[in-house]
Amino acid sequence: MYSKFLEGMTGKVAEQWVSNLLTPALVFWLGGLAACIDHFGWNPLKDWVLQQPQSFQVGLLIIGLIVIATSAAVVQKFDRATLRFLEGYWPRWMKSLRRFRIQRYVNQWQQTLERWNELYGKGEEQLTSEQLDEYAQLDWLLVHSPAKPNQFMPTRLGNLLRAAEYRSRDRYGLDAVVCWPRLWLLMPESSRKEMQEASAALNVAARNCLWSVLFLVWTPLAWWVPFLAVPAILLTYRLTLNAAMVYVDLLESTFDVHRHLLYQSLRQKLPTHPATEAETGRKLTQYLWREADPSMPEFFDPPGK
Repeated sequence: MYSKFLEGMTGKVAEQWVSNLLTPALVFWLGGLAACIDHFGWNPLKDWVLQQPQSFQVGLLIIGLIVIATSAAVVQKFDRATLRFLEGYWPRWMKSLRRFRIQRYVNQWQQTLERWNELYGKGEEQLTSEQLDEYAQLDWLLVHSPAKPNQFMPTRLGNLLRAAEYRSRDRYGLDAVVCWPRLWLLMPESSRKEMQEASAALNVAARNCLWSVLFLVWTPLAWWVPFLAVPAILLTYRLTLNAAMVYVDLLESTFDVHRHLLYQSLRQKLPTHPATEAETGRKLTQYLWREADPSMPEFFDPPGK
């Protein structure tokens, strides 16, 4: 990959250190240091550090760098757990709150659907420019929301991802949870790269949201911490939603464009009509997830066909 091995290794190590240091981990610990200074005062800390030997000061700096890098690596391990929590997969003791928020989103969805039907019934030619803008916004909300009340999650992020998961099943009969790992192995390298970048951006956004929440631990030391942490939480959650929108659009597009690769790789005939594709896709999902449907062999093509 690189012309010289040493240059490649040096660049990779430097890149790793920069990625670890120029992250919210550094902001988190600098914020903690500022909170400590605000609570205990600057002079005692400065005098104590200056009284130490130079070798101790250098060691203290090295330890600080190690703590920043280690904490960044530890928090990164919680990317998946953080994302699932933001989606609305909450513990049992939050069941009442979960039920309340789901009902709230269902009510909003029903109101949106009613208004959309009202505008749709008038016809686009009869709508004013303001009504056309409203219609477009409502249409976008409905497309990026689950299609049934029992599919809703308690957070906007959860509903955005849940809608994408059900879209391939409702349209093509292909369950995204079951079919995605197989489809991933068949996708062109360019498509996989796009999905990897979108997934990484979503994980980074969720990680930044977690760092914003963790910043609240410095609250006992400084009164101003919540005034920084709360806006950061709101901002990073919004950025997580933006990253999720890119991810779900790519996920849906992948099934739109590359779903035929599943049929070809499993030696099954491609669906011949949109009206019957959903049923064929459901049989394929059943075949991959549990066991072969008795009617499945009739769909198999001879090897190499």
